[in-house]
Amino acid sequence: MLAITLALIAVGFVLSCPLTAWFGAWGRRRGWVEPPGPRRLHREPVAVTGGMAIFCAIVLPMGVGLVAAVTIPGPWWEANVPAAAPHIAGVVAMTPMAISLIACLIALHVMGLVDDRRDLGPGLKLGVEVAVAALMVVAFDVRLMDLDAVRDTVGPWPSIALTIVWLVAITNAFNFLDNMDGLCAGVAAICGGLFLATALLGEQWFVASVLALSIGAVLGFAIFNLPPARIFMGDAGSLPLGFLVGLCAVRVTYYDAEGSGGWWAVATPVVILAIPLYDLVSVTVIRLAQGRSPFRADTQHFSHRLVRRGLSQRNAVMVVWACTLAAGAGGVLLARLPGWGAALVLIQCAAVLLALALLERTSQQRREIP
Repeated sequence: MLAITLALIAVGFVLSCPLTAWFGAWGRRRGWVEPPGPRRLHREPVAVTGGMAIFCAIVLPMGVGLVAAVTIPGPWWEANVPAAAPHIAGVVAMTPMAISLIACLIALHVMGLVDDRRDLGPGLKLGVEVAVAALMVVAFDVRLMDLDAVRDTVGPWPSIALTIVWLVAITNAFNFLDNMDGLCAGVAAICGGLFLATALLGEQWFVASVLALSIGAVLGFAIFNLPPARIFMGDAGSLPLGFLVGLCAVRVTYYDAEGSGGWWAVATPVVILAIPLYDLVSVTVIRLAQGRSPFRADTQHFSHRLVRRGLSQRNAVMVVWACTLAAGAGGVLLARLPGWGAALVLIQCAAVLLALALLERTSQQRREIP
């Protein structure tokens, strides 16, 4: 089953590459482009239709896989794909949730397509994000930090509210990251890879399969999105991609009360997604301190701040990639470490964030000295 799951990376990649090229050409012909401006540092209009390719490369194989699992009888799987045969019943059991997930991704994708053409405003977008998050959380018991001790003490609603906030936050974190060539795609591939490794260690094949498809789709798109980008994913790509990563982060089981890991395993999603969260929180604080809406787009993201401190766009993107890997890599093993080992992982992640904050603060102070 491991080989089949990893092969799905290739499936997503093979679909995404030609789709990205086709949608890019189609977007340029139709004038579906983003012109140069203060928010983007490109010099010529660039097609903003890459999200369609990412979306199709993820959702189409998911749909085909679900139909195959439901309609093809068990003996065929045992005869032709024996490694997958024992897991088909589990895939069938997950069908209602998978269909709902696809519906949520479609809703976010369509909203992103409209928003890429004309600004919908933050209120409507936030409302849709909360609605799709609430659907998955309430209907399918998707929970973040659903510990027995917490649930028995305060009930399920704090966990439900926390999970909805988490999904909305990660959706917007990846939407915020789509501000520089190759940035969002690279971070999504790194975080998706770390969550994939975590899911494979726990033999959680359904989540691992979705993550593998997502990684392949993002990598196929990234070939055309690396600086200088020939296509952007837009909100049509970043919103469903962020939601999918956030949901998979919740669906992966980190803490098992009967296993060897400790309760600290529930911090795994925060560790792996530390850098996207750092960008989300820091730019929100900056905008609020300036009396501006946190949803009003500008050039104050982490990547933009790195460029203002002397890095090229390409180097700024590579720094964010490296920080994402450095801060999040330890999260893969967090659930399997003893208490002292988990403390070292958390300290490492916190140290990376602290170092970034101190470097940003110090360089800003020096820039302000006359």
